[in-house]
Parts: sequence; C-alpha cells; structure tokens
Amino acid sequence: MSDQGQREWRFYLDDMVAFASKVLEYTDGMLQTDFVENGLTYDATLRNLELIGEAATHIPDSVRNTHPEIPWRMMIATRNRLIHGYLGIDDDTVWSIVQDDVPELLPLLEALRGELEG
Repeated sequence: MSDQGQREWRFYLDDMVAFASKVLEYTDGMLQTDFVENGLTYDATLRNLELIGEAATHIPDSVRNTHPEIPWRMMIATRNRLIHGYLGIDDDTVWSIVQDDVPELLPLLEALRGELEG
C-alpha cells in the first residue's frame, strides 16, 4: 500500500475514534428513557453510529484481517441497518450498542491507532 493510501485510511480510523467518543459523550449519565425521549441526542447518536460504520468501510481488508478483535462487520452492518431504517432497529438495540458495544470498541480503535503511531 502506498504512503498516500496508508495515510488516507488512518484518517478514517481517527474519525471512528472521534465518532465513538461523541456517542459516549452525548449519552453520558443518561438512562435509556432519557435517551429515547431526547430527540437531538438520539438523532446525533444514531448519526455518529452510522458514521462509525461508514468509516469502517474505508479500512483496508488487510487491516481488518489483522485486527479481528475489532468488530468491523458488525459496525458496517449496524450502519446499513440504521441508514435503511426500514430493516428495523429498535431502541433497545440502539441503547445496547451505546452502553455495551461502543465502550468496548473505543479502546480497541485507540489501541490500533497507537500501534500505527508507535
């Protein structure tokens, strides 16, 4: 991979870290009912979950294969389900992603970024 291509996908990784951080920041201290009832927070969180999945599509297969601990396919599938809302994703599922998946994902992404910088 050229240096240019390497740099480009690293920007997507940086974006993924930023989007995941926003999800955690936006929902910090919230209960699920508060989250679902707060339209701005809900919409902003969904948008950032979509963006995480979109950025994941730009990470090369070679990197994805080397880092199977990161749920690349799940992020992309979640993005697709959110974008195409008619496939259905309920509030319980979104809340589970926010509470369980994103807090596990963020340190994995940060570790990958640290590995690249080191």
